Amino acid sequence: MDRLSGKVAVVTGGARGIGRASCLALAREGARVAIADIDFDGAEAVAEEVREAGREALSVGTDVADEASVEVMVAAVVEKFGRLDILHNNAALTAPEPLSRDRGVAEMTVEVWDQTMAVNLRSQMLACKHAVPHMRRAQGGCSIVNMSSGAALKGDKVRTAYGASKAGVHALTMYVATAYGRDGIRANTIVPGLILTEAVAAQVPAAMLDAYKAQLLTPAVGEPSDVANLVVFLASDDSRYITGEAIVIDGGMSCHA
Repeated sequence: MDRLSGKVAVVTGGARGIGRASCLALAREGARVAIADIDFDGAEAVAEEVREAGREALSVGTDVADEASVEVMVAAVVEKFGRLDILHNNAALTAPEPLSRDRGVAEMTVEVWDQTMAVNLRSQMLACKHAVPHMRRAQGGCSIVNMSSGAALKGDKVRTAYGASKAGVHALTMYVATAYGRDGIRANTIVPGLILTEAVAAQVPAAMLDAYKAQLLTPAVGEPSDVANLVVFLASDDSRYITGEAIVIDGGMSCHA
C-alpha cells in the first residue's frame, strides 16, 4: 500500500467520478495529493476525504483551459509539497449542454469546437508544460497519466469535437514521452470505455446503458475504481518500462466487431 510513498501527485478534474477515485487511490498508496478542479468546494471535499484517511492533501480551484490558472495550480502544489512527481490529466468537458451541441462537422460551430479543444486537449498540454520543469528536478521516477476516451478510437455521427480532442491526447502523450523520457519522465494515456460514474448513471438512458453493457466481454461494468487502479499502476515504478502507450480499459468492447 506504499508504492507511491514520498511522491506528490496532482489530479485535474479531481472533484468527482474517475478523478475523485484516482485521488483516493493515489493517497492510499502513500502519495500526497493535490486535487485541482474548477469546482473548488468539490475539490476541498475530496481533499478532506484524503486527510481523513491519514494522507496530506491540497485543493486548488483551477480552470484547466486557462494557462495562468494552470501555472498557479502547479506553483501552489510545489510550494505546498516541495516537488511534483505525478500528473494525472483527468479533466474534460463532459457537461450535457456542450456535448449536446457537439455534432457532425456540417453542424459544428467554431465555438463548440474551440471550447472542446481548450478543455480536453489544450489543458493537458498546459499542465504538462508547467509540470515538466519540476519533474525534471525530481531526477527520475516521474509519471504523466493523460486521459483519453474510447471516442478517440472509432468514428460516430455526433461528438466529433470530443472524439478529435481525445485522439489528440494520444499524439500529445507520445510527443511528451519522446521529448522527456531521458529526463526520467514517463507519459501514458488511459483510454476508458463505459465507466459507470454518477454522471453516466444520471445522463445516459437505461436502454442505452443496456445496449453498451451487451457489448462487454466482462461480467461487470467498469467503475471509477477500475480506472483509478490503472492510474496508480502507471504512476508507480511497477510500470517503469511503459511509456508513450495508450492503454484501453473498456471490458473488451473495442476488441470485437
